[in-house]
Amino acid sequence: MKQVELDGFDRKILHHLQQDGRISNQQLAERVGLSPAACWRRVRALEEQGAIAGYSALLNPEVMGQALSVFVLVSLQRHNLDSTEEFERQVLAYTEVLQCFAVTGNADFVLRVVVPDMRSYDRFLNEKIFTLQGIAQVHSNFALREIKNTQHLPL
Repeated sequence: MKQVELDGFDRKILHHLQQDGRISNQQLAERVGLSPAACWRRVRALEEQGAIAGYSALLNPEVMGQALSVFVLVSLQRHNLDSTEEFERQVLAYTEVLQCFAVTGNADFVLRVVVPDMRSYDRFLNEKIFTLQGIAQVHSNFALREIKNTQHLPL
């Protein structure tokens, strides 16, 4: 995907949208110093260019009963296209997996998994991860507390 050229207004718009995705166009325009029509056109252009990938609500995991956060390092037995694609395809279907990264180092993938409790995580491992073909090793790291968790990109 092509990188987008951003000017000062675009950066201000993106900054404010990262802080509050529900801000009205009128409020956004006032904060960045544009007319509402010009602001709306810029937001639409940023969406069309892919700079804004979407909008969502941030849910509180504890309130939603998903308080256990686990970082799972997965190593595959074989490193070929078929085994990697199959693993990725399966993981995409697991709602417990919020993020999955192919990585270098001691593992092939790092998953961020959220579940209600340890029993649920044990079930997730046994019914989902351990049933996948080609898994060599799985290491679990449990989050003790959250220090920083953001999706805001530095502008």
